[in-house]
Amino acid sequence: MDSGYYAAMTGLEARTQALDTAAANLANAQTPGYRAEREYFRSVLLGPDAYDSQLGQTVNNYGLLGGDRLSMTQGAITETGNPLDLAIEGEGFFEIQTADGPRYTRDGGFHRLANGQLVTESGDAVLSSAGQPIQIPPGEITVGADGSISVAGGVAGQVGVFVFPPGTQLKPEGANRYLAPPKVKTKVSATASVRQGALEAANQDVVEGTLDLVMMQRQAETMQHALTIFHTEFNKFAVEQLPTVL
Repeated sequence: MDSGYYAAMTGLEARTQALDTAAANLANAQTPGYRAEREYFRSVLLGPDAYDSQLGQTVNNYGLLGGDRLSMTQGAITETGNPLDLAIEGEGFFEIQTADGPRYTRDGGFHRLANGQLVTESGDAVLSSAGQPIQIPPGEITVGADGSISVAGGVAGQVGVFVFPPGTQLKPEGANRYLAPPKVKTKVSATASVRQGALEAANQDVVEGTLDLVMMQRQAETMQHALTIFHTEFNKFAVEQLPTVL
């Protein structure tokens, strides 16, 4: 079988998956703290026996989309004036306590409940650098670059900014919260800083996202057209040439 068929097949598979990723990135370009996903490639066939046959070797000459990885580039920071809007400059995530367990986010749109607890917009507790819920007494709030929260001159707590071991892949849940792999240990960031009265935008530019989506659509259409051509040629060969051989 013509190796061009394999190239078109793997190309269509990769571009179809990348198209879904580009669409999700564009849809969340206005979501605070959203981390865009970028595709990476792997061999089509995996495992120790992937190259034991001529077919396996031929197919693996072409890359297949292996999945998506989060982009950790910094998003634009916009001033809001809300004292409990917090943006992270640098590496790291806020930790929040949800009904399903700890999750991580770059969306710092927080507020204080009537009982003083610091929570997210959905009501999940924001955790301190010690991994505990934060209680804020009434009064004017000041948040330092290290996440320390002061009210009327007294420190009420410290918002934690946590980082993961190199190579850790977080699992997206919803638009802008993430789940860490089991047994992965976090630590408080030594380099990130917290900016009060600001929010970090998604690290996906709308214009770039639109261009990516259009490009993925065109590439997928090209691969689909190529497969149609190969399919037509194979049918022609089967009808016209195989009977003469047999």
